Formats: sequence, structure tokens, C-alpha cells
Amino acid sequence: MKINWEKSSLIPAIAQDIRTNEVLMLGFMNKEAYELSQKTKIAHYFSRSKGRIWKKGEISGHTQTIKEMLLDCDQDTILLKVEQNGVACHTGNKTCFFDDILNCRNLGLANKDNFTSHYGILDRLYHTLQNRKQENSENSYVANLLKKGENAYLKKVSEEAAEFCLAVKDNSEQEIIYEAADLVFHMLVALVDKNIHPDKIEQELARRFGISGIEEKNSRKK
Repeated sequence: MKINWEKSSLIPAIAQDIRTNEVLMLGFMNKEAYELSQKTKIAHYFSRSKGRIWKKGEISGHTQTIKEMLLDCDQDTILLKVEQNGVACHTGNKTCFFDDILNCRNLGLANKDNFTSHYGILDRLYHTLQNRKQENSENSYVANLLKKGENAYLKKVSEEAAEFCLAVKDNSEQEIIYEAADLVFHMLVALVDKNIHPDKIEQELARRFGISGIEEKNSRKK
């Protein structure tokens, strides 16, 4: 049984609770994630939004221990039968599938306020802003800003950057923090519009760690 990675660099991976047979989530694996999952018996996926391998539960601790790993007849989809530690969905729900489309119901019952503390604020905010893209622009500031287009949110980024600079010049700690938060928020709106997860910014900063500023700038010229 072999996967033809030349045919596709990413394959769907469905996680199913081995005790209840409940479908928990759908992720994607590249060859590295697939091999890590086989080797460690812990589910690893490739995050398309973050552009990297991630171990399920690396932040929340809600890991998936693989008990069975099945390949479909076309050899292009994986079924993982797992023991789920905690819940599968980043929203705090047991499964990622809780929106009943036909009956227009949301079946999510989790206490999300307690759960979301497991995740970094930038990750939580990014996903929240992604959801805002689908909302009515009359009811959502972010949806309205995105609907107006790049000029609208880039203008806000410029304004907030200027206000941050003035707060720093005035040497007011409270204002610096407030304006910095406004600036980061509107930068995230821009990233959301371009579907760039803030984790990719963290990866770039990590790449530069230990490299002098002069060396880094010279590498760009090359």
C-alpha cells in the first residue's frame, strides 16, 4: 500500500473516534506529516494556513493517539481511528462538524470561553476575523472594512501606525499599549484578507533570530 506523492503533495486525513465512530475532523497530510504520524502514533497534519507541519494538540494538549491508520481504495485519502485526548475542534466542541445545514441549527455545546484560553490570542483572533468575513457588513465592523477593500483597511493601518508613533513620542505607557493593540488588530485584518496566518510571521521572525539586522538586509539585496 503506497501513496503516490507525485500525484498530490497533500492528501485528506479524516480523524474518527475509535470508540464512538464519530467523525472528529478533516485535516491534510503531506509526506512528512504522514511519516511522523506513522512513526509516533500521534496525529500530525500539514496546516495550509500556517504553511507548516503541526502536531494535533501541540498548543492545547488535545492530542490524537492513532490506533488504526487506513488507506482508501484510490490510495489518496487516510482514515485515522484515534483516541481523542480532550476535544478535536479549536472552538471547544468535541467534533469540528456541529453546524446542521439542513435544519439551520448549531449543535455546538462547548463552553468556548474556558477552552479558547488554550490557544494564543493571535491565533484566536485570526480565526475570529476569518469568520467575520462571512458576516453582514451592516452588523460587523470587520466585514464592512473588508467589503470596502484594500484602501479602507490600509488607511486604518496607516492611521493606527501614526497614532502608535505619537503615543511612543508622548511616552504614555497606557496609550502605547492601546495604540499598539489597535495597530496589530488592523494588521491582522489585512492578513486575513490575504489569507496569511500570523504563524507565518512568527516563522519569519524565528528564521531571523540570531541574524544581525545588517546581515539580514544584505541577504535581501542578494
